[in-house]
Formats: sequence, structure tokens, C-alpha cells
Amino acid sequence: MTRSMRTDTQAPHLGGGRDWRDTASRYALLPLRIFLGVTFVYAGLDKLTDSAFMSETGTGSIGDTMRSVRDSAAIPQLVDLALENPVGFGYAIALGELAVGIGALLGLLTRLAALGGALISLSLWLTVSWASDPYYYGNDLPYLMAWIPLVLAGATVLSIDASIRARRRRRAGGCQ
Repeated sequence: MTRSMRTDTQAPHLGGGRDWRDTASRYALLPLRIFLGVTFVYAGLDKLTDSAFMSETGTGSIGDTMRSVRDSAAIPQLVDLALENPVGFGYAIALGELAVGIGALLGLLTRLAALGGALISLSLWLTVSWASDPYYYGNDLPYLMAWIPLVLAGATVLSIDASIRARRRRRAGGCQ
């Protein structure tokens, strides 16, 4: 077969090596990881720097927000738990979002960070955005679904996790 007769699936990437589709597949989750990482870092920092949010009462406060969604939540007991200490809950969510976002951006413990992001999104979907009608107006469910591929696949490129895996493979290969 001549070079011009090759099919798309045989086209080498950058003069040999992997097929371009293999490379694209390896990088496919990177835009999602960056988007979720930036979004969660921003959400965490926004909460931490908003004095109105980090209050038990008042316009825009975590306490008033939780009280306003309590009766429409899928699991009102989660809201009741948060209402025991709304400011503490606000800090926990904000710091959790920050940790998850940094983990996703750096690709550090990516599956664990993604699981944390999925759990935060699930808890917010079951409480704050549960009453959104139609359901796709609530943003927490799409965030939950967006975290799942990263829970399953982790960060395969441009990540601390990938660097650690590569180093372990080199050490294992050199010891034999």
C-alpha cells in the first residue's frame, strides 16, 4: 500500500508513532479538566471572599440560601444538617471546591478530586438546585455528570499523576 492510499486510521502522528486519534483520545479530557478546575477554584474563592455569603443571615448569606431551599430539597435532612452551622458549612463547601479545583488543574490525585467534585455537585443538586424546573435549568446536575469521566479516567496527560506513573514505570523497567 502506498503512503497516499493509507486510510485515516493509519495516519501517523507527527512523522511516526501514534495515530492522531490515539493522541486526541489521550487529550480528550484535558479541556473538561481545565474547565472544571478553573470553575471550582473560582467558586471556592468567590465564596471565601464574599462576606455576605459567609454569614448566618442576610441577603446572599449561606444561612438564608439554605433556609430558602429547605422545603423544596430532595433531601431536606441534608439542609437541616447544614443549618446546624451554616457558616461552617459554607467554609467546608468553599474549601472543598478550592481543593477539588486545584487537584483537577494540577492533575494531582485527580480521581479523588473528581470524586470530591462529584459529591459536592450531587449534594448541591439534591438540595439547592433540586427544584429547578425544568431540571436542566439547574447547573449542579451537569457538573455532577461532567465529573464522572474524570472519576473513571483520571488525568492521563499534563498532570502530576501522569508524571508519577511515568516515573514508576521507568523505575520498574530499570530494576528488571
